[in-house]
Amino acid sequence: MPPTFSEHESAAFLKTPTPGAFAHLHCHTHYSLLDGANRIDQVVTKVKDAGMNALAITDHGNLYGALEFYNECRSRSVNPVLGLEAYIAPGSRFDKSGASRVKEASFHLTLLAMNRAGFQNLVKLSSASFLEGFYYKPRIDKELLEAHSDGLILLSGCAAGELSQLLLSGKVDEAEKLAAWYSKVFGDRLYMEIQNAGFAIQKQCLEMTVDLANRMGLPLVATNDAHYLNQSDAAMHDVLLCVNTKAERSDTKRMKMDTDQLFVRIPAEMYAAFVGFEEAVARSQEIADRVDIQLDLKSRHYPVFQPPAGKKDIDYLRELCEEGLVLRYGADGITNVHRDRL
Repeated sequence: MPPTFSEHESAAFLKTPTPGAFAHLHCHTHYSLLDGANRIDQVVTKVKDAGMNALAITDHGNLYGALEFYNECRSRSVNPVLGLEAYIAPGSRFDKSGASRVKEASFHLTLLAMNRAGFQNLVKLSSASFLEGFYYKPRIDKELLEAHSDGLILLSGCAAGELSQLLLSGKVDEAEKLAAWYSKVFGDRLYMEIQNAGFAIQKQCLEMTVDLANRMGLPLVATNDAHYLNQSDAAMHDVLLCVNTKAERSDTKRMKMDTDQLFVRIPAEMYAAFVGFEEAVARSQEIADRVDIQLDLKSRHYPVFQPPAGKKDIDYLRELCEEGLVLRYGADGITNVHRDRL
């Protein structure tokens, strides 16, 4: 059954976004290792020059570039939207059996932090994905997602997302149940993601996602899954994928993106790609306007621990470091360079 919403939530869903505005909410940098090709300084410069006032970073399964991105955006008066294209396990993150291929082991999901609390939850999710859920990729699961949903905006994901995969498999009832669960956890922070970068599968997903969103009263948002800066960079990105997959460009059976549209589009190019879905394009700006992340990067935040009785914390820390130095290099292998570094 479609979820029910409060008057406040319904008003948020039915609000008409400002026409003409757009913000990239699904964007990969070079921290999407051997897949993204956007340099942070260059992508921030491009969106700024194009008149956009916000930009998201959503690298695959990691937050490696988050602080560099935050500082670069702040320096250019661009609102930084810190996000993550998470890998979410089909069941428990602890279950590492049954999937014989990487595609079977996880789905994609787009998560964006609204505020500092949301960013802290992204950090927790990312850490747990590596420490607890890693199987082919760093994975979270629905248990973690629900426990750390505060301050997060959820976009339903690309064609590799669980919702899209259910729709493509004809499992519409299961897709509705999943969307209802997302809605229960995220309320008016849930948006149904649609894409159109030249893939036939994206058009299939778009049609079915729009139908599902309309039936359930859920808002749509258009994203572009940007992996490189300009359209002319598509060939360079193809070489990067070859490095990633250890393949040669002449191999006709290798992994290949049969499009040159995964670039950082300017607003006019997004509206041209989503004729009839202009509100979904404009809603990206509405979402970006909900984001206000203030990080304290000047204070030092040290771990808090209790030293053994009779020892001061700084002395105990030095003792542990000295022991670690011997353990790593051996008593006779410690040089002045090692001690200076310590």
